[in-house]
Amino acid sequence: MSSTRRDRLVGASTQVATEVSINFGSSVAGLLIPVVGSIVVVAARQVVTAAAVLPFYRPKRAELTWRRLWPALALGVVLAAMNLSFYEAVGRLGLGIAATIEFLGPFALALVGSRRLLDAGCAVAAAAGVFLLTATEGAIDPLGVVLALTAAAAWAAYILLTRQVATRLPGLEGLSVASVVSTVLTVPLALIVVDYSRLDLRILLMLLALGVLSSAVPYSLDTFILRRLTARLYAVITSFGPVIATVFGVIVLGEHFSLVQLVGILVVCAAAGLTIATQRDTPRSDLEQTAEAVP
Repeated sequence: MSSTRRDRLVGASTQVATEVSINFGSSVAGLLIPVVGSIVVVAARQVVTAAAVLPFYRPKRAELTWRRLWPALALGVVLAAMNLSFYEAVGRLGLGIAATIEFLGPFALALVGSRRLLDAGCAVAAAAGVFLLTATEGAIDPLGVVLALTAAAAWAAYILLTRQVATRLPGLEGLSVASVVSTVLTVPLALIVVDYSRLDLRILLMLLALGVLSSAVPYSLDTFILRRLTARLYAVITSFGPVIATVFGVIVLGEHFSLVQLVGILVVCAAAGLTIATQRDTPRSDLEQTAEAVP
């Protein structure tokens, strides 16, 4: 096996592992939300993110000008909104449905500006998949759908802001600033609404595990992966995230899906994967930004 092929295999395997980590972390969040609420879950994740990133990627004080910082500050606000709306949607819809709807954000961004008939067909297929997922089986919480769509829009905004941040702050310094902003926004709210009587050792350890699985592990491995995979392959693997989320929803959260809903999830993933896989590789494309954005 050539070194290039070996690197690609190692990179793809590692990315699959990070997708498993992220979605397992989201299933842990699904267990915690009924106990402590989504705000506490998001705050805990942001604290772990900041603790994992800041010691290694601390911006230099002399370089903290408004011109360089504003995208990172906006990124922090969007990050908080994205996670809050997503976890609240998980609490109302379940992990599998929420993760599938949220993925429409980066998928829509990949379609922006496209004039290909194939992409138009994939967009229609994805819309049909969401319809099968939400409108054909039982009662779906409308507010949950709105929150999941909000998370999707926030994910798209996160991707666009990540591009801006990358041009102003090197490495993960932008993420460091964004994580501080998101932490400052969410932790005070969490301290107000949390029921301290429910914070036993088991819950605290689960909150820590959530942060490690959903943030620390993916962020630490992203650079390793992207050095071995093209942006296109990374994004294709990412498009199967909703399927992995659905599996953990069933195993960890005891969620139940009808055959029609499972078909809907697969249709959305297949439409996204086909769109991304057939696009041309471009330097630092939206696809690469999509791959680097971890909800």
